[in-house]
Amino acid sequence: MSSVFKAISDPTRRKVLQLLRKRPMTAGELAEHFDVSKPTMSVHFKVLREADLVHAEKQGTSITYSLKMSVLEEALMGFAQAFDMDVRRDDQEQDQEEHKS
Repeated sequence: MSSVFKAISDPTRRKVLQLLRKRPMTAGELAEHFDVSKPTMSVHFKVLREADLVHAEKQGTSITYSLKMSVLEEALMGFAQAFDMDVRRDDQEQDQEEHKS
């Protein structure tokens, strides 16, 4: 879980995750949203891959990234539970509503 929190501690990487939440994007498409060098973006992508927050698929000379939302959700839920916060996923809430009926 620490690698996930290291990854999301940086505002650039959080913005990358927000962009990927909308749709998969190539490294070039993502880089267009930031005023940093390509090597700097490569480091950000590496940190996100190492945290298993993104999936990278190489297609010829470009790499397309997609968000692994389940990994992010698990880390955030684990963090919330560590502080005894009552956090439920949408599917858990739906299950509870169905059992009330």
